[in-house]
Amino acid sequence: MGKKVAVIGAGTSGLVAIKSCLEEGLEPTCYERTGDIGGLWRFDENPEAGRASIYKSVIINTSKEMMCYSDFPIPDDYPNYMHNSKIMQYFRLYAEHFQLVQYIQFKTTVCSVKKRPDFATSGQWEVITEKDSKRETAIFDGVIVCSGHHTEAHYPLATFQGIERFKGRYLHSRDYKGPDEFKGKRVIVVGIGNSGGDIAVEVSRTASQVFLSTRRGSWILNRVSDYGYPLDMLGLTRFLNTLKGFVPEFIINHVVESKLNKRFDHGNYGLKPKHK
Repeated sequence: MGKKVAVIGAGTSGLVAIKSCLEEGLEPTCYERTGDIGGLWRFDENPEAGRASIYKSVIINTSKEMMCYSDFPIPDDYPNYMHNSKIMQYFRLYAEHFQLVQYIQFKTTVCSVKKRPDFATSGQWEVITEKDSKRETAIFDGVIVCSGHHTEAHYPLATFQGIERFKGRYLHSRDYKGPDEFKGKRVIVVGIGNSGGDIAVEVSRTASQVFLSTRRGSWILNRVSDYGYPLDMLGLTRFLNTLKGFVPEFIINHVVESKLNKRFDHGNYGLKPKHK
């Protein structure tokens, strides 16, 4: 009998953790508190509390050539940058191909994970789970936590002076699902990260005007690079990684910044950051 391993979460990492355990002769049991695989990438209009949430139009920032599992290429007819529904299709194909679902206990919440009293000699863990209001305790030789980190919204409303007097609607990007409710309205999007950029562009198609607010500059990168190739495919290579060890950092920064400013001059848009 192989050693028993608990895998917490059946998303991107959880699925491959189950498969890796099986390859090593281990006995995995995966606990997924929702009723399906996919984690972050499973769109839901009303996601469960504590689960990552995406908006309906989300497209991944990593190309399929760079994000696929090494032993299960993404189908050729899938786009380079996939919509969340395509990512879910890929995960289902992966889980079906390697027969992973049989090792997953759905709608099961992990309540606690703690070392057993004899952990110093046994290395074992006590895992308490709950399903249908019934708790169970199981002993495992190892635990792999694959619960993700995009679950809790960072929502510092106290830093927005006067927010209590604002009569319009305000919400975190976690609660944003689509642009229709902002039709004809003036909207400000706070934050110039991936979600902020996505939402500002999408809302601009229905709103009367959109402002994108950032407290400091940022370098804006495309998904698509020279000749139509995915940016990460061209930028993350063994050759360039080796080159970084020989070329001074200030030269690399100069080359990259010059290239980005050719697309649009960040200074002209008030976006030039102080960092390189």
